[in-house]
Amino acid sequence: MKILITGGGTGGHIYPAVAFVNYLKAIDPTTEFMYVGTEKGLESKIVPTYQIPFKTIEIQGFRRSLSPQNIKTIYLFLASIRKAKKILRDFRPDIVIGTGGYVSGSIVFAAKQLKIPTIIHEQNSVPGVTNKFLSKFADKVAICFPDAADYFPSNKVVLTGNPRAQEVLNTKKSKILADYSLEPSKKTVVIFGGSRGALKINQAFIEALPYFENKNYQVLYASGEIYYGELQEKVKLSQNKLTNISIQAYIDKMAEVMVNADLIVGRAGATSIAEFTALGLPAVLIPSPYVTNDHQTKNAQSLVNAGAVKMIPDSELTGAKLVQVIDSIILDDKTCQNMAEASKKEGIPDACDRLYELVQQLIER
Repeated sequence: MKILITGGGTGGHIYPAVAFVNYLKAIDPTTEFMYVGTEKGLESKIVPTYQIPFKTIEIQGFRRSLSPQNIKTIYLFLASIRKAKKILRDFRPDIVIGTGGYVSGSIVFAAKQLKIPTIIHEQNSVPGVTNKFLSKFADKVAICFPDAADYFPSNKVVLTGNPRAQEVLNTKKSKILADYSLEPSKKTVVIFGGSRGALKINQAFIEALPYFENKNYQVLYASGEIYYGELQEKVKLSQNKLTNISIQAYIDKMAEVMVNADLIVGRAGATSIAEFTALGLPAVLIPSPYVTNDHQTKNAQSLVNAGAVKMIPDSELTGAKLVQVIDSIILDDKTCQNMAEASKKEGIPDACDRLYELVQQLIER
């Protein structure tokens, strides 16, 4: 079996694709892969580290306002279709899977013209422009949130979930918290604002520091590289003095950390939601207001309705509010348990299995 996967721009498009590749490598080592992204995108740094063959095309998104750049965008799109067809003819995949981002638009569209089966995978409750466009051409649309079905042709939609969920679920408990100078047996809250961090969360964390130091739970905070130096300077404390708080620039083993955590606090990105719901963890979500169509708020609201998370709007986030909401969950065993059970019900732990079944159906038909 030969599978071509395309997607890029953000980790939310890349990590589900990589998780599915890793899954297929485990169950069928004879499967061949090709990943197509852009040279400037995050995928060019992430994908090669997983030993996945990688090719690039050049493309950019349309500006929402009238701009001469849109002329270049049209030219690049047409040129990328030609290059996409060459890549497809050379690799001869049995199926093409697009996980989002402008790059997937060219590849999936070209695959349709060459009569190659196609799947697009939408991670969010509100789809992006590219997947809305591609849904007219793709054979199937795999979704992670039931609400997303409203945006696509009903006869194409299949609820598969996010492959990253199954990957995280297979991670074993460990004593990894000791690597961050924390106690593996103590209740742990993990706070993070994504790979780059989040200014508002960082500001709230600084305000909350004096309150966290006296709690009977511990906090692992990932500030993001961009805020780490500033944070260290402002708190003027070395990590050796923070007995129940660990501040890191980045957590490179997030799956293993999540498995050993009791509460997650962060943005409402699709990948992190897939991870903590698969594990059945309660969460405090602070949706980013800077994403397209405010989709993170919609991602979070569906889990608030299910009783799995509590949400703090970015505009209302303060240190005091953050501590108050965390305390209301982590210090109340009943609330924590109820939210964990609700979270587990919202998770789709067999996402890779479901997506693989869909792949097989399209190839064999």
